[in-house]
Formats: sequence, C-alpha cells, structure tokens
Amino acid sequence: MKEMLTFSAELTADASERTISGKIVPFNGEVGNTSAGAVVFERGAINIADSSKVKLLLEHDPKQPIGRAQFFNETEDGIFASFKISKSSRGTDALIEASEELRTGLSVGVMVNAAKPKNGVLYVSSADLLEVSLVQAAAFKSAAVTDIAASEDEAVEETLPTESETATVETTPAVEATPTVEAAAVEAARPAVTAMAYTKPRIEVTAAKYAENTIRAALGDDAARQWIAAAADTSDNAGLVPTRQLSEIINPLGTTIRPSIDAISRGVLPDAGMTFEIPKITQMPTVAIEPEGDAFSDTDQNSSFLSVTVQKYAGQQTFSVELLDRTSPAFFDELVRNMAAAYAKATNSAVNAALISGATADATTTVTYPTAAELLGIVARGSASVYGATAGLPNPFARNMVVSTGQWSNIMSLNDSGRPIYTASQPMNAGGAVAPTSLTGNVAGLNLYVDPTNGGDGDGTILIVNPDAYTWYESPTYRLRAESTAAGQVTIGYYGFGAIATKVAAGAFKNNKA
Repeated sequence: MKEMLTFSAELTADASERTISGKIVPFNGEVGNTSAGAVVFERGAINIADSSKVKLLLEHDPKQPIGRAQFFNETEDGIFASFKISKSSRGTDALIEASEELRTGLSVGVMVNAAKPKNGVLYVSSADLLEVSLVQAAAFKSAAVTDIAASEDEAVEETLPTESETATVETTPAVEATPTVEAAAVEAARPAVTAMAYTKPRIEVTAAKYAENTIRAALGDDAARQWIAAAADTSDNAGLVPTRQLSEIINPLGTTIRPSIDAISRGVLPDAGMTFEIPKITQMPTVAIEPEGDAFSDTDQNSSFLSVTVQKYAGQQTFSVELLDRTSPAFFDELVRNMAAAYAKATNSAVNAALISGATADATTTVTYPTAAELLGIVARGSASVYGATAGLPNPFARNMVVSTGQWSNIMSLNDSGRPIYTASQPMNAGGAVAPTSLTGNVAGLNLYVDPTNGGDGDGTILIVNPDAYTWYESPTYRLRAESTAAGQVTIGYYGFGAIATKVAAGAFKNNKA
C-alpha cells in the first residue's frame, strides 16, 4: 500500500548564489499536520533514489519547477537539503518572495511505503521522496530554510503586461543564515528587478482563431491564454466580446458536516484488526438488609465483551492523464474536497442509522410534526428514559438532540400565542435558541444538531441522546494514487476505517410517528 503525503515547514531568508537550503524533514518524534493528518517520520524513513533528479517546485505544482537539488544531508535532527534555483523569472520571483518572507516553508511530497497509525498519528517508517516545494505556510515548525541566495550583481529583466514603465526594487540586507547545512551562510542581498517596456501585441482576431485558442487555453497552453487575454481588449476588436470563465467553483452538493457523529462521543480506533472488544458489565453484585447472623447477599458480578466491527469507507475516481496534467489545478483540489465530503456523508449516515436502530421508541405517538406541547413531552419522556438506561455511566443524562431538517423547520415555527419560542429576538423567556442560519442550537436544555441525512417527520427524526452511550472510533483518512501507462489513466482512492460502538442502545430515545 502506498500513500501520497505532503507537508511543509518554515524558512528564513538570505541571498547570494541562487540557492535555497534548509531542513526538509524533522525527526525526533515531531508531529506535523500533513495532507493525511498528523504524521511523524521515523529516522531513516525517507528514501532518496537519485538526489540529482529531485526538483524544487512551487506549491507542489509540477508545471512550476524552480530548481534542482544539489545535495541532501541526514542528521539526527532530520534531513537537510540545498537547491540550485533556475535563472527563470519564476525562479527569481521565488527567491524574492522567500527573502521577503512571503513564502516561508519547505514542503516535501513523498510516497509512503510503510506506516502505522497510533493514537490518531501516522508513524511513517518507509517513504520515497518525490519532490520538494517552496510553499507559503509551514506544518513542521522545526524544519526551515536556512539559506536563500541570489547573485548580488544579477539583474533580471521581466516582461509585464502593464503600461510602458521601469520599476526598480532596492536591494536590502537580510539576516545572516544559520549554518545548519553544508552551504555556507552569506550576507543576503535581494536582486534588483527591472521591468522592460511593454507594447500591446497586435493580433488577428477571427471566429476560427478565437475558437482554436479557447480550446488550447482550456488544455493549458500558455500562449493561447495570452492570445485570449489580448483578444479580451475589445477597443479595436468591435463585436468580439469573449466569455470569461471564473476560477470559483459552484458546488451545492458537497459538505463535510457530520452532526450525528458530533452528537456522540469519539474514540481512537485500535491500530490493528477488523474487530475489537470492549468489556461490559452484565450483572452487578447486590447489597441487602440482612438479619443478624444471616448470610450476606451473594450475587456474582458478571461481564461479557461487546464486539465492535470495523468498517472500511472508500471511494475512488478514475480519469485520464490529460485531465490531470492539462487542466486547471482547481480540478484536482475540488476532486479531493468532494471525496472528503463523500466520506463524511457516508460515515455520518452510518452513525445516524445506528442511533435510530438502537434507540428506544417513544410509547406516545404523534400524527405529524409535534406541537410545542408534544415536543416538550418527547423531551421529558426521552430524558427520563435515557437516564434510566444509562444510570451506571459517569454522566447518565441526555445532553444532545439530533433532528432532521424537517423537524428543524418545525421547531423554528413553534410559538406561544404568536410569540416565537425558540427564535425569539429577546430570548429572556425563550425555551431555547434555534436559528435558520445555524445547524446547532438549544431546545429545552438539550444541545441541538441538525442532520440532513433525513428530511421528514418519520420515526427517529428526533433523537435524544446521551453521547456516552454511543462512541465513534475512527482512523486517519488516506489517499492513494495509481497510474496505468497502458490505459493512460490515473486512479485516486480516498478511504478510512471507522466503527460505531453501541454501548447502551437505550441511551438514545426516538420519536414515534403514528
């Protein structure tokens, strides 16, 4: 099993010889927040097959290389590296941004070969280094770039799409580099950047050329994008007004909220096995009033094991390499976000179903959405039922209420002679607080969670829960990537493991529709 991870760490700046150096991976048990969650790299875990082929990218974009590795040095603290920055305008911009602390992190992309989760942290014992990137933010605080250098006498000319002008940036000294890698620390000076005069290009605009360049631009052709940008100036192209495509994405379908999971307790999934067991007391010892000389009350304490099943929640997406490499990076970012949203929906639905299945049904039925009096009756009966079932737990009280979107809508409409009960603007005498702009609130002293899994008024659309009676155990989520050269396709897999433990089924109480 292989897994793609990216993480980053802070940097400091210096400028002299167009190099960037610093720690890229920390050891000694330091935990970093990566694309796969909390991660620790064990010493010797990173394999570097050929250091001369490792590129320095900008923000993990393979289309934006800015340098190549010079050397790597592994110590007890971590792995240090030095990169030679290209003389392209992109490389020079990266040096300036690092010197001015606009990009303050080094980030590596690795393919994980062996790892083991423990207490919510993934411990990586073997991984292949794929690339290193200069990034804006840092995940590992201890890893830092200690030397950023550009030739002091170097001036880079850059063509800018602005009016004809010349801009000069003064060189300023930076702090002395910390000598934690082999590259020597030097006094930094940021290079002057001078913009050349710009003349608007003259282009021939026809319907055929516009259609051709629109297609090429969508496939990632920079020249075609520049042509489209020039054609957008309609001052001398009367009648041709191109349709622009914004970078924002409209997505009304994906959400990562998990109300049913938030309404119960959470636990760390054991690091092995597809089932695990929790000891559960099934018989309590007894104490009774006994006459003088009689034997003690004698009832043996008994216990059994609650067996909990671990489930895999997984999904994948297969697409062509052209779609991955020749489209906007927003495609891949949105794909990963939507896979995370699908994972959240599946796990939340499983927990919601377990709550409804285990809950005690109200003996009093309602024909449709409850009135204010009926709702208070459900809360009162449910709170008493849950307390009786979970009296042996450290906190035996019902504390949370999970409702459907339909029940949420009904609760907001409840009133006392026209005065809103739960949406009152002056809540001094209100019976709780519920708002149309929030999926959480308070109803009759219970924390409210609105779950979109259900939408009506059926059985279980109102759940009164002691969160300690149900526990959701979950591993970190993982992302896999596989490529098939024969089919020219890339498959992205997103998965994780979870288990819902129904410790006391009657620790939940549900409405009962007649």
